[in-house]
Amino acid sequence: MDKPFGVGIVGCGLIGQKRAKALGNGGRLVACADIDVKRAENLAKGTEARVFSDWRTLIALPEVDIVMIATLHDSLASITLAAIEAGKHVLVEKPAARSPTELEPVIAAAEEHDIKVHVGFNHRYHRALRKAKEIVDSGELGDLMFIRARYGHGARIGYDKEWRADPALSGGGELIDQGPHLIDLSRWFLGDFSEVQGFAHTYYWDMPVDDNGFMILKTPRQQVAFLHASCTEWKNLFSMEIYGRNGKLDLAGLGGSYGVERLTYYKMLPEMGPPETSSWEYPMGDDSWTVEIAEFYQDIRLDRNPAAGLRDAYEALTVVQAVYKESGYDHSA
Repeated sequence: MDKPFGVGIVGCGLIGQKRAKALGNGGRLVACADIDVKRAENLAKGTEARVFSDWRTLIALPEVDIVMIATLHDSLASITLAAIEAGKHVLVEKPAARSPTELEPVIAAAEEHDIKVHVGFNHRYHRALRKAKEIVDSGELGDLMFIRARYGHGARIGYDKEWRADPALSGGGELIDQGPHLIDLSRWFLGDFSEVQGFAHTYYWDMPVDDNGFMILKTPRQQVAFLHASCTEWKNLFSMEIYGRNGKLDLAGLGGSYGVERLTYYKMLPEMGPPETSSWEYPMGDDSWTVEIAEFYQDIRLDRNPAAGLRDAYEALTVVQAVYKESGYDHSA
């Protein structure tokens, strides 16, 4: 059996905790860093991991093979760049930067140093989405025509005073928060987008960033992704419908407050009319974090490019930036 990778986690909040729990047999937590050292200490409990308040000390450790970065948006790119230059492989949470420009030196450094960087587009790894990709890739759905998707939550009291409402820290609002998941998943199914239309606006929350983002994205073949990200959704929602010439996939829920994860396949019959319907429901625990990290371990061992990488983050941020520009927001980092 291969020796486990030594993993250092920078940013020990909720996502850092999820990453630590999902390391599996392929990785071993050897260091934690957080500006709130108590959070790092809490994450390290029960392990032999070393604790730091300064991430620079963590990335310098020879026993760290992989750095997992789950900080605020304003430091994602700079810490990733430093980790790459220290010769470490990196798993960085989406959006990986506040703008495409901020990501450019990171992409160049990863290529120069031959470092693997996986971007945490975690939704690709949910059971329903993995099954949907399997069906699409099999050709059963036929040529894809368009995607319609919505993703949103209702926020909470004081949301407009949190870091996500500060453009210097976040790079924007809901569009750069949950929007990248919708953009990435749509690109995963349809391919690159050549045309971007959109509108971001602040309807409810008293903050200088958007609380709703609307997008119409087109591929060169005129396939369309019609997307809406919202933090005025009031009842948490994830919904994605994928339309092919031979049928439709309807994905709903992500578990937890988003409801049970489900996939329904509506297969068009030759005579048309009511479709043949197959459904899958996934009420069990979410294994997406474990599956995602296991794939990254294999990327490193097999010297292959991560399926969700820096280019995917760059393309998502390019869409976000275009919509912000069209809507009169200037969150450029």
